[in-house]
Amino acid sequence: MLAQIWDHTRTALGDLAASASDLAEPTVRLGVTGLSGAGKTVFIVALVRHLLARSQLPLFAPVAEGRILDAYLRPQPDDQVPRFDYERHLAQLLGSPPHWPESTSKLSQLRLTVEYAPESFWGRTFGRGRLNIDIVDYPGEWLLDLPLLGWSFEEWSARMIAASRQEPRAPLAAAWHGDLAALDAGGPEDETAARKAAGLFTAYLAACREERFSLSALPPGRFLMPGDLAGSPALTFAPLDLPPGATAAKGSLHAMMARRYESYKQVVVKPFFRNHFVRLDRQIVLVDALAALNAGPAAVGDLQQALGDILACFRPGSGSWLDSILSRRIDRILFAATKADHLHRSGHDRLQAILRGLCDRAIARAEFAGARVDTVALAAIRATREATAGRGKAQLPCIVGVPQGGQRIAGRLLKDGEEIAVFPGELPENPETALRQGRDAPSAEEAELRFIRFCPPAAEAINGASPVFPHIRLDRALNFLLGDRFS
Repeated sequence: MLAQIWDHTRTALGDLAASASDLAEPTVRLGVTGLSGAGKTVFIVALVRHLLARSQLPLFAPVAEGRILDAYLRPQPDDQVPRFDYERHLAQLLGSPPHWPESTSKLSQLRLTVEYAPESFWGRTFGRGRLNIDIVDYPGEWLLDLPLLGWSFEEWSARMIAASRQEPRAPLAAAWHGDLAALDAGGPEDETAARKAAGLFTAYLAACREERFSLSALPPGRFLMPGDLAGSPALTFAPLDLPPGATAAKGSLHAMMARRYESYKQVVVKPFFRNHFVRLDRQIVLVDALAALNAGPAAVGDLQQALGDILACFRPGSGSWLDSILSRRIDRILFAATKADHLHRSGHDRLQAILRGLCDRAIARAEFAGARVDTVALAAIRATREATAGRGKAQLPCIVGVPQGGQRIAGRLLKDGEEIAVFPGELPENPETALRQGRDAPSAEEAELRFIRFCPPAAEAINGASPVFPHIRLDRALNFLLGDRFS
């Protein structure tokens, strides 16, 4: 109880200090998250590049109205958080040939300062406004750890084992289940046994995340992204198959695993929640819904559960002025279905409707609490263009791009730099159909076209400005997340 009181007190003091700082220098902390492969790094690079160039954002009101006067990067404000390596990621995208930057695997932050002309006459009379945008990049898998704070080791073990005995997880868990059956939870603690169990459990989680399965609800998140904690006791534990009401005897394997599970919560989960997550003002959750739809009903259901767990972690809502100072809240949350450029534009609205359906119940809870929540289908960097191709008498809406090398289409190995036209198939018109069945099963001819990975496009220089990347609805996303802060 005393620990909980201290946690709440420390959070409130941090909120108060941050609010006082915001009065002197207005700052919005924008959280960018999503499960592995959703495109967080690409989104941040595109966002910063466009704001620095102030171009190609017609649906972002401050840019469309010509009120953005200047934008520039500033030193990292938090000394204990790594800086998001914008320059290196941008160089990779501008390279010859360009290539996608590596995925997010840890927390990072970047401060972008924007100077603007206020909307009102009186605001402009007193000079230009200035807003710091602190972009906080973190893996979505970390959010899936937050429910662990409410579960005991025994509850967590039961949940993980029950899920692993369902399809399609059961075959992937076979090696881990074999080891699990041989473990003596009541026997003496055993470091070798713990390391083996943790390794097999981690391998099972990694198999679930593979593209053909695309499962999402895979806590603990740090098992697949250990960083500098790799090999530490806090990551060397695994579920145990325990009878109902089992208690851990001192010195037993059960007690050892439970202690390390609690250490994981204390060392990994709580510091992230207390020091970073509760300080966010706005949040975008990037979702690779296409990967789940392509993988089938189990992946769709798993993604729906993961999105519900993610949104349940937020503290949404708006209160009084005093309440906003004492308890910062995320008041806008955007769910974004990424890789919309993998579909013809005729499928974008369907993709957005499917995403809305995936998180509809969780969105309703957040909106009831006072937060504004929206969904959008976007591509922060558009890697394809649209075309039509004939198949007999029919004209099919296609996308054209340069696939990454090493992929096969219709049994043919693609060459590097070879541009192709692809008919990506169509999403169901009724979102409920997609939520029940996953993506419509493709024909044998189309089956190999489902997972085409395209190379980044060349950046475009417009009117002599710095080159920027083509996009789909990045401006709409920015207007929802930040537009009101430039009034």
